[in-house]
Amino acid sequence: MSVSVNRRRFSVVPRRRQNRWLAVIVVILWLLSLGLVWLQSARQAAPTLAAVAAERDTLREEQKNLESDLTDARQQIANLGRSEEIARAANLNLQRTLSEREEEMAQLRADVSFYERLVGTSGQRRGLSVHSLEFSQGADRVWSYQVTLVQNLNRGKISRGDLTLAIEGVLDGTLDTLEWTDLKQESDSQPQPFEFRYFQQLRGNVMLPPNFQPHRVRVSLRTEGRELEQPFDWDRILTTTASAGR
Repeated sequence: MSVSVNRRRFSVVPRRRQNRWLAVIVVILWLLSLGLVWLQSARQAAPTLAAVAAERDTLREEQKNLESDLTDARQQIANLGRSEEIARAANLNLQRTLSEREEEMAQLRADVSFYERLVGTSGQRRGLSVHSLEFSQGADRVWSYQVTLVQNLNRGKISRGDLTLAIEGVLDGTLDTLEWTDLKQESDSQPQPFEFRYFQQLRGNVMLPPNFQPHRVRVSLRTEGRELEQPFDWDRILTTTASAGR
């Protein structure tokens, strides 16, 4: 009985060793197959990886070029913006200069016309007179005036004398006249002197009351014992040059 048991034990042991060796061989073969598969995959993937790397390098180079181009484009846009601002400022300055030159040309034409009438041989000769009177409003109740005196009757003669102004109008609903001392607001205000051979422009300032509405200005000239007075409508001397005799 015991002998048969021992035989069974001896018969089982070789079977277990055989199975173990078989499992080891299977594992080795599986590992070898994995290695072969990896080697085959590596061989097939190697060219593809090299191409991908080359393409990656190419894309990086293109990216650098695009970034450089973008930086240049931004700089050009900034330069164009500054150039446009400079051109706009220059254009405004040019327009302003042209406008000033046009005003100067208009004034020069008016001056030339005035000189031609003054010294022209075919023009009417007359003695001392007021060629024009202009008023412009300043700050508060101050008004500036400009009086142009002329004479071409005797071109060699010097005209000397003094000038005063009087303004007629309505003050608080009542007709009133502001004399020279009222306009200057000085009781001892002296007349404005003049001395010229052909023409002279006199300038000055006067003060008007707050409730005074001017209607007419009288220019009084006194020279060599003679007095000359010329009236000018207020509305005309504010907008246009009023010539004597109009």
